Amino acid sequence: MAEVLVYVDHVDGAVRKPTLELLTLARRIGEPVAVHLGAGADTAAATLAEYGAVKVLTADAAEFADYLVVPKVDALEAAYNAVSPAAVLVPSSAEGKEIAARLAVRIGSGIITDAVDLEAGDEGPVATQSVFAASYSTKSRVTKGTPVITVKPNSAAPEAAPAAGTVEQLAVSFGSASTGTKVVSRTPRESTGRPELTEAAIVVSGGRGVNGAENFPVIEALADSLGAAVGASRAAVDAGWYPHTNQVGQTGKSVSPQLYIAAGISGAIQHRAGMQTSKTIVAVNKDAEAPIFDLVDYGVVGDLFQVVPQLTEEITARKG
Repeated sequence: MAEVLVYVDHVDGAVRKPTLELLTLARRIGEPVAVHLGAGADTAAATLAEYGAVKVLTADAAEFADYLVVPKVDALEAAYNAVSPAAVLVPSSAEGKEIAARLAVRIGSGIITDAVDLEAGDEGPVATQSVFAASYSTKSRVTKGTPVITVKPNSAAPEAAPAAGTVEQLAVSFGSASTGTKVVSRTPRESTGRPELTEAAIVVSGGRGVNGAENFPVIEALADSLGAAVGASRAAVDAGWYPHTNQVGQTGKSVSPQLYIAAGISGAIQHRAGMQTSKTIVAVNKDAEAPIFDLVDYGVVGDLFQVVPQLTEEITARKG
């Protein structure tokens, strides 16, 4: 069976959930070969093997941390040359899509971004994408070279399938462009204790109807009762009520959780483009004509300041 390269997204060896999803999808089209760059390979190898990696190619060098993107592209290209895979899968983060695009240019291949499903085809992997603000689904395949495909988080449920996970060192030669952009400082992101927005299984978002930063704790309380991430519409972010890093929408982050709760969000096309692939959508809005109700699975016409606290209380009581 052909091998499939899977780029590993991790934090010092702690493998992030989108990578486990990629390994699950990769098994549909071949044998997963994980590419782990940076520190923590010994920690990551066991997890990668548990989820189906037949091999783990590892490389650690200062360039991966000290410079942006290009050293990782150099390493992924080296892995591509060593394996000659049937496809290359990369998480659909901002960095992941840049790495995938650069790799595709280097190896002369087509690229598919933001896939939400993957299946084997007679002429190569077939990727499903949600397009036109998720109004349509398309099935596509790369017709030139080795397919390079980025996959959105929460596109598949990670499934364990223990494999050998043989660890092999990857020899990487860095090109002259690899040191073109140096990281000069880092500021740790303040932890809220909540899941990462793009990876969360549940997202609770607030919009213009929240009516001020001082009222967002109502949204946060519901999110915390569900173990969810907190999102915000562009209107809320532009008003300075919530950080831009939490914006859901076409100019923010795209999410695809199992459950999306929109409170006080009218449902403009800009916002819908970032959350319309959510599996179940619930909206709370006092305007019965709000466009968001055309999209939802469940809608509540009411004042969010009455509905949301009651929902939070009920969830907390049931958990207790």
